[in-house]
Parts: sequence; structure tokens; C-alpha cells
Amino acid sequence: MSIVNIILIVVALLVIYIIGAYNGFIKLSNRAKEAISDIDVQSKRRYDLIPNLIATVKGYMTHERETLESVTKARTEVMQAGGDPLQKEKSENALAGTLKTLFAVSENYPDLKANANFLDLQRELADTENKIQASRRFYNAVAKDMNVKVESFPSNIIARLFKFTQEKYFAVEAQAEKEVVQVKF
Repeated sequence: MSIVNIILIVVALLVIYIIGAYNGFIKLSNRAKEAISDIDVQSKRRYDLIPNLIATVKGYMTHERETLESVTKARTEVMQAGGDPLQKEKSENALAGTLKTLFAVSENYPDLKANANFLDLQRELADTENKIQASRRFYNAVAKDMNVKVESFPSNIIARLFKFTQEKYFAVEAQAEKEVVQVKF
């Protein structure tokens, strides 16, 4: 085997590695986009359910106007925030907090708790929140895989060459968001 053949084999192996690494980055990048899209879809579902929930609750909660206004305001802020879910994560978390408060306050209204429409909406919102959390966990797993690949040798060379960057994680940053919602009367 001549030196030229050895060089050709090494170059061919290097090209195959570069193609494989590049395709791996593309796959992870598309999985991250898919996860962000899943979060958007579930968030939209939640936004669509909230007006129905507010309409159902209004008839029962005559003394809880402030709570209802907080939920409506939080929903409006999230919808106006625009951008991807990572950019509006703070307002998304605020909306989730106001919904938790609404459900906690609803405990004081037995007729409301027994209302079939309210119970269905509450179940739908809880299901949607679970799906949003699952989508965020999936995104974080994909982001971790991407970040490991971007930082690891020798794939980090390919990442720099083709300008692949690390993905940001969903994380609860503010201490207040980590605490359990307290309802005081």
C-alpha cells in the first residue's frame, strides 16, 4: 500500500467523519426546534382554554375579581411577549402561578368545584401544564445532547466550523417562582 493510498484513506475517513458530525448537529438542531414547537402548541392550547375558564369562574367568584384580573393580565402579557418559549419563559411561569392561585381560591366555592364545565377545564389545563412540562424536559434533554456535542472534542471543531452553538435550557431562575403559591384570605 503506497503512501498516496494511505493519505486518500485518511482523507476519506476524515470527510466521512465531518459529514456524520455535521448531520448529527443538524439532527439535534431540528429536534430542539421540534421541542420548541411542541411547547408553543401546548402554550397556545393553554391560552385558548383560559378565557373559557374565566367565563365559567366569573359567575361563582364575585369576591375574587383581583384573582381573575391577574390571570387575564398574565395571559395577555404572555401572548404579547412573542418570540420563542425560551424568551417568554418568565411570563409563562407567571401565568402558571396565577392559574395555581385561581385553582386554590376555587376551593372556597363548593358550587364551582362541582360545576362540570369548570372541572373539565381544570382537567384540560392540568393536562396541558403537564404536556408543557414534558415538552420542556424533552427540550432540555435535546439541549444537553447538543451542548455536549458542541463542547466535546473533536466534534467541537465541526461545531465551530459550521457555527453550531449551545442551546439554552429552560430553568426556574427566580427564587419566588420555586416557592409554593400561598393563598391568603
